[in-house]
Amino acid sequence: MSSYRSLVKTVAGPADARCSVSVTFQCGCDAALMAHLILPTTSVRASYLQGETETAMEERSATSWLAEAAADFTGFVARRCGIRELWGVPVTELWFVDRPDYIGTVIIRHRLTPALAREGGHIGYHVVPRHRGRGHATQMLAQAKPACQALGLTELLITCGEDNIGSRRVIEANGGVLERIVDGEARYWLPTSQHDP
Repeated sequence: MSSYRSLVKTVAGPADARCSVSVTFQCGCDAALMAHLILPTTSVRASYLQGETETAMEERSATSWLAEAAADFTGFVARRCGIRELWGVPVTELWFVDRPDYIGTVIIRHRLTPALAREGGHIGYHVVPRHRGRGHATQMLAQAKPACQALGLTELLITCGEDNIGSRRVIEANGGVLERIVDGEARYWLPTSQHDP
């Protein structure tokens, strides 16, 4: 059963941050029965912090930002809910959740710079380590396409390492077409019109 997910919303709840982003899309999911993309929310605080800590440890990257997020998670979420500027472009951040469990993040870049056209593209996503290998990334990308379409994007550039077989399968399962491989980066074009993975 399809449901319309509105990103023109104020996240409810007394302890929750207030978020407003002007995007409405049809996710093609029954949000009550399966994991789905939403605006960042305080309702997944514990699993978000745990999952992103596991990701940072696996990647051997800095974790200081997580301590700051934990100290004021409501403020952290409020900042993540709005359209922000990263990589020199406006971006929308969505979290993939299944009730209280945070599974991963999708970043939608509203346009490309020359650097993003070489590496990065319109979409970035990751699944936290304990939720990998279950098809979540495929569903995350599928559910992100209507949000991209609502932003006026009709075709998405998605790049990944040439040897990242898992990510390549995710992109291809969603209708991505390999344009070419440049300097070890596989460049895919993906229409935002619906394609069932």
